Amino acid sequence: MVIPAFIWLIWLPLLGAPLVYLVGRLLSGWLARWTALLLLLAAWLPFAATWQAFARHETVAYSLGQVTLQVDGVSLLITAVILTLTPLIVLYSAHTLDGADGSEKYNAMLLAMGGSMIGLSCATDLFNLWLWFEATAVTSYLLVVFYHQQPASLEAGVKYLVQSVVGSVLVLFGVALVLAQSGTLSLTALRQQATPSPLLLAACALFAVGFGVKIALVPLHTWLPDAHAQAPSGISALLSGIVIETGLVALLRAMAALTAVTHTWGLLLLMLGAVNMLVGNLLALPQTQVKRLLAFSSISHIGYMLTGLGIAVTSGEVLGAQGGFFHLLTHGLMKGLAFLAAGALLYGLHTAVNDHTPLTIAELSGSGWRYPLVAVALTLALLGLGGIPPLAGFMSKWQILLAGMGSQQPVLMGFVAFAALNSVLSLAYYAPMVQMVFRREMSAVVQNGRSLPLTMNLPILLLALAIVTIGLWPGLVTRLTQGAGTALLSVIGNQ
Repeated sequence: MVIPAFIWLIWLPLLGAPLVYLVGRLLSGWLARWTALLLLLAAWLPFAATWQAFARHETVAYSLGQVTLQVDGVSLLITAVILTLTPLIVLYSAHTLDGADGSEKYNAMLLAMGGSMIGLSCATDLFNLWLWFEATAVTSYLLVVFYHQQPASLEAGVKYLVQSVVGSVLVLFGVALVLAQSGTLSLTALRQQATPSPLLLAACALFAVGFGVKIALVPLHTWLPDAHAQAPSGISALLSGIVIETGLVALLRAMAALTAVTHTWGLLLLMLGAVNMLVGNLLALPQTQVKRLLAFSSISHIGYMLTGLGIAVTSGEVLGAQGGFFHLLTHGLMKGLAFLAAGALLYGLHTAVNDHTPLTIAELSGSGWRYPLVAVALTLALLGLGGIPPLAGFMSKWQILLAGMGSQQPVLMGFVAFAALNSVLSLAYYAPMVQMVFRREMSAVVQNGRSLPLTMNLPILLLALAIVTIGLWPGLVTRLTQGAGTALLSVIGNQ
């Protein structure tokens, strides 16, 4: 049997995880780190082969018994973000993990989490979707509590674990209801057979809540600020940049399969998006800790993705789905950069002198003159998240706005107007942080700050260049985002 190239996108990191762990335990953490980095870079080869097959309109799928994995535009987009962020985070974390207990576990879990998320994006039945979802939750939990010696980290980990377990159980109950009612868990078969019924409607509600925990939908978001604040900065970048978005993909897969059960889930996405945008912004405004502010802003940005996707589901506008997935991509890069830049400052100002207190916004005063590269990168990330042109975040938000206005439906136009106002509101907490970074008066911790290693500066520089490049030439990623948008609409019968 010929194994298609895309299977190695899953198995390279999953099989590489125990290898990296053993190398780290038996040989050295340095060798384990470079093994992990090489495996992640090697995964770009099967990605390129899969992309070529997909571009030729071939069916890219693999079956083993009753289990089938299949690649579509959404899978390719998610995989591209994972393969971009994860190697950079392995490199970024190198200096902070030198000599640390469990560094081999850190890199091994990064690989396992990446493989689990790619597997989730390729699942074609509800049970395997749940299995990959659970694997992602377990691996991400182990990374969130990496600093388990610190009480605050353990507290955040317990909160994350409890809520993740509840979400996973609810999803499993939903899967059981679907099986009891329909006799199948195949996403394709469900799209063809599912009809409105109380059991399937209850399953839809369970999926919305269960997956909503991982996505941090309001009011299921309470784990997120603590987990982001206490996790290593590289893990915060992954949690915000791609893990919560993977939960969104899982929800879309499940809801799209049951689209015939209720025709109001497009409106549900829009309403959830509006609530997330507003609540995320309002919760971010009073924050004094940098990482908690960035965490709350992630809640808001999920709202923009939901708005674009809701427009697509409601009106059939492919531009809405494309805009929603475009924002998934740009948010992954921008928020990843923001957390890495904030983490670099945290390292230089606190961690390098064995101080494990959180980094506050006031302590950023004058840091732009001490750390110019990191300060400029953080500024680009924050302004991009705020939707300032010509950065990547503006382009993805603009596409969502155009989709809503182009629909000529007053309700949809109202939602995108609300999104635009929330984008302006977000500048009320992004702009003061930028202003603080470039104040002439340096804070005491900045004056005593330590220098940053090249392994931190290089990933930050690369992500900053990506944000500017995509902002100036958004057409570079059009094939990725358009493929994802078309894939979504094709399964709900609108494309």
